[in-house]
Amino acid sequence: MRQNELVALRPIKLVLCLVAIALAAQAGEFVVLSNGFRIHADGHSADGPVVRLQTSQGVIEIQANTVAAFEQEDYTPPAAAAIPAMAPIAPKATLTPQELIRQAAIDAGLPPAFVQSVARAESGYRQDAVSPKGAIGLMQLMPKTAAALNADPLDPAQNAEAGARYLRDLLQRYQNDPHQVSKAVAAYNAGPAAVDKYDGIPPYAETIQYVKRVLQQYEKEQAANLR
Repeated sequence: MRQNELVALRPIKLVLCLVAIALAAQAGEFVVLSNGFRIHADGHSADGPVVRLQTSQGVIEIQANTVAAFEQEDYTPPAAAAIPAMAPIAPKATLTPQELIRQAAIDAGLPPAFVQSVARAESGYRQDAVSPKGAIGLMQLMPKTAAALNADPLDPAQNAEAGARYLRDLLQRYQNDPHQVSKAVAAYNAGPAAVDKYDGIPPYAETIQYVKRVLQQYEKEQAANLR
């Protein structure tokens, strides 16, 4: 399958540029892009054709003409309360696999529905999944990739966070390409070297079906969120 055969899947353009920055906790907003992506941010500023979003992970720069709307996040500061002496510490709530992926996506500045679609295709949200090639966990990280991301692939939270960050890195790699998202998804499956070699989705049946499955699932997730 040639790359232009996936045009019907509505390739999405998302320009990311992350810069480390410390931010204070505050009420935030959701930035709605014209392609349906929603990015959570603490605030934003406009600079000509560029809009800068302040997030918990740093600053994301996007083209102003890709922004459809800004939606304020409902936020109520918690009331101050006295802490009783020697109060027992409540155990940390255990997140479901879906919640782990959602939180990892938000932390990486990506739409949760997009990362969830990848996790569903990779492992079906199984934390104990191991592929024949040795990929581990929810986001099916290869040990070498996990090591490069300084993550323990056997820890579900670290696995989810590393997978989301890797997806973000791939989106950045192809940020100036009109088929940015389909290339990033293909690279997650077959590796960036294969995508660069063929200048698009590699002619591997597994990868072609994988990209279709992820993007179609993302379309469904988007439609469900709009109901």
